[in-house]
Amino acid sequence: MMAVLLLALVGGLLEVCSGVSANRGGYPSFTDEIPFKITWPGAEFTLPTSGALYSEEDFVILTTTEKEKYKCLLPSLTAGEEEYGGPSPGELLESLFKRSSCSYRVRLFLFHLIFLHTETETKISVQEYFLGNMAQKNQAEKTDGVPTKNIEGQLTPYYSVAMGNGTPCLLKQDQPRSTAVLYVCHPEAKHEILSVAEVTTCEYEVVVLTPLLCAHPKYRFKSSPVNAIFCQALAGSPLRPQRLAQLDKEQEEQLKPPFGGVGWWKYEFCYGRHVHQYHEDKEQGKNIVVVGNWNADEHLDWAKKNVARSLQLREDGVQKVKLVSHFYGHGDVCDLTGKPRQVIVKLKCKESESPHAVTVYMLEPQTCQYVLGVESPVICRILDTADDYGLLSLSS
Repeated sequence: MMAVLLLALVGGLLEVCSGVSANRGGYPSFTDEIPFKITWPGAEFTLPTSGALYSEEDFVILTTTEKEKYKCLLPSLTAGEEEYGGPSPGELLESLFKRSSCSYRVRLFLFHLIFLHTETETKISVQEYFLGNMAQKNQAEKTDGVPTKNIEGQLTPYYSVAMGNGTPCLLKQDQPRSTAVLYVCHPEAKHEILSVAEVTTCEYEVVVLTPLLCAHPKYRFKSSPVNAIFCQALAGSPLRPQRLAQLDKEQEEQLKPPFGGVGWWKYEFCYGRHVHQYHEDKEQGKNIVVVGNWNADEHLDWAKKNVARSLQLREDGVQKVKLVSHFYGHGDVCDLTGKPRQVIVKLKCKESESPHAVTVYMLEPQTCQYVLGVESPVICRILDTADDYGLLSLSS
């Protein structure tokens, strides 16, 4: 099974000559939820001391169609769960239930969840609906496992509390409204409400972010680190397969800066370098405005506060990267704001029969703060290499 995984990762360039060593003790289960990346280190190589564990006995020997041979060390994914003997999720949240203050979002209260409907005429009239009462609280789900929910593209563990005895619902024969409150771990949150939804008639779902649950390891968000597979060239073989190096050159050609835009301004995007806005004139030449420049550290700071990688859940239950967002700052100073221009670049897969098809568009939601959309079939092949910060794993 691991051998098949390796073949898929390098685009079908490799053929397996021998399996894992007899000491491995069986294959673990592999799914698309666990990302892998093949690296090609040289002879002077030491195994990492943190992250996934490696053993010199866990390897496969791979041979390319050109008879190049590589020894690939496989990561161990059998790390056990962190032991925990502390308070239960309900006990961790007990202090929140006893507070005199509430969690807010658009005039919605947690202890007595209230839906406000306003009508603007000569005066404002307010109609209140209690979506659920804390006095009727009970744990909605009592299962051995921890339930998860796709929240903003991430499968997130949560603790559910049911609130009942809300305002009678006319659409359901005066049955009381009810709400499921989903508590989600967020270390920097202040018990605020993330979202409110009416999942069915007069039945609601509220997602609350709280740092209290983060003390329990099963309720912390678990990111999926990229597990490295180290393939070292054996005697007589190049550092990396020749056909793979050729594929990299072809991909580099396809990743040349795309141009877009119609009318006065056009746009140039060069991945990992810059975003330019320009106008060409026969008499005055090319007028270029730097919209943003790439800086990895600034992007990481931005990504820690914003969603840099958006996922979608396919029908088969596998999560795939839908798009990634990158921050480009320190553009030319804007005359209207006195601040440097900046742009969020959104890279999205575009299905097309032509591998060179590119769609580029620019939006300006705020003065001199832009959103640049780039969609291309080339992006489809690299989106799933994105890490938690939206950074893509490109060989060149």
